Amino acid sequence: MRTEMKDETQALVNDTGNLGKFSQLLASGDRDYLLSPTGAQVKVSGLEGKVVGLLFAANWYPPCRGFTQVLVGIYEELKSRVPQFEIVYVSSDEDLDAFNNFYGNMPWLAIPFSDLETKKSLTRKYEVEGIPCLILLQPEDGKDAATVRDGVELIYRYGVQAYPFCNQRLEQLRKEDKVKRENQTLLNLLANQHRDYVLSHSHSGLKQVPVASLVGKTIALYFSAEWCVPCAKFTPKLISVYEKIKHELAEKGEEDFEVVLVSSDRDKASFDSYYSSMPWLALPFGDSEIKNLVRHFNVQGIPWLVIIGPDGKTITVHGRSLINLYQESAYPFTSAKVEELEKQLEEEAKDLPALVYHEGHRHDLNLVSDGNGGGPFICCVCDEQGSSWAYQCLQCGYEVHPKCVRTVDRDNSVLITN
Repeated sequence: MRTEMKDETQALVNDTGNLGKFSQLLASGDRDYLLSPTGAQVKVSGLEGKVVGLLFAANWYPPCRGFTQVLVGIYEELKSRVPQFEIVYVSSDEDLDAFNNFYGNMPWLAIPFSDLETKKSLTRKYEVEGIPCLILLQPEDGKDAATVRDGVELIYRYGVQAYPFCNQRLEQLRKEDKVKRENQTLLNLLANQHRDYVLSHSHSGLKQVPVASLVGKTIALYFSAEWCVPCAKFTPKLISVYEKIKHELAEKGEEDFEVVLVSSDRDKASFDSYYSSMPWLALPFGDSEIKNLVRHFNVQGIPWLVIIGPDGKTITVHGRSLINLYQESAYPFTSAKVEELEKQLEEEAKDLPALVYHEGHRHDLNLVSDGNGGGPFICCVCDEQGSSWAYQCLQCGYEVHPKCVRTVDRDNSVLITN
């Protein structure tokens, strides 16, 4: 009898010597299974010996939906050749219908929606403070040091290349990244052995422009897509800024600036329609370099604007924010130029009122900056990012750019300034 019990216990020990690690994490007193996409029950013990990702997400939060779409592609690619990888969904959905609707788009396992205690326990254990969050666990993970907590960033940055998501592999990828940054040129960013050109508009359609002809210029890589709502708002602004910069440079006899569209459109018809509205260059639709660029610059959402200097090195990945803050004045986007603009903004802020009553808002707005309660924010008027100076409601968190404030008299709501 003792021998039989010993054999049963040994059966729970996986190849790496861990005793039912995932069963301890993911099962409960009355449940030893996870849900599968078909609704079947899958034993938690079947995860032993695998690399497991815990996905904390919810249907109600748009970034979770966006990340899940990316993760599905990575998961399916990995599972086709690496059966020892699995993901488990840990839901923060608001009700069972929402859970079923969101989980219906996922090809992996899930903790039952009704098991609130296990979900709370996992959230506490891994100190999950925001979603989406992807915690990656190794089969031999008896120590927290073997737990990778920034899975969302790793998936966006490296995709399947990051597997098996261990610290040793990540350190190797980071070293490779450093070498790529040090050796980065415009040619090795935009061209490859199959293509040495980008596209441009012409009277007869699209024409090829050699990447070599762009060397020595300041280049903005515009990651965007027709289906993206924020892109639809930002693209007209970028077109206006682009044309003003080009006009100013032309008056000086210079041609030192260009934008290249890096499209995330889902089909060529959408790409053709979207690009037809733009005055700049583009990588061909579906080009193999697009995924490499997304990973190289760690693009986690669009629109995203990366500025490459005349030497082929990255000036900033925050071009969108600089355009929103300073428009065409941001050119050439260097740290020296940004410092100059920030000082100018500081001077202008000295003349701004400390308190305003903004049209359409019921509370006073206070002028704040990085040093006294301000910081990066999304303007509630134009929906674009801001930093440094802002008008902020201390009661409800409402924030607007100083340039977006429309001040009215509190008593009679008469517009005073723009």
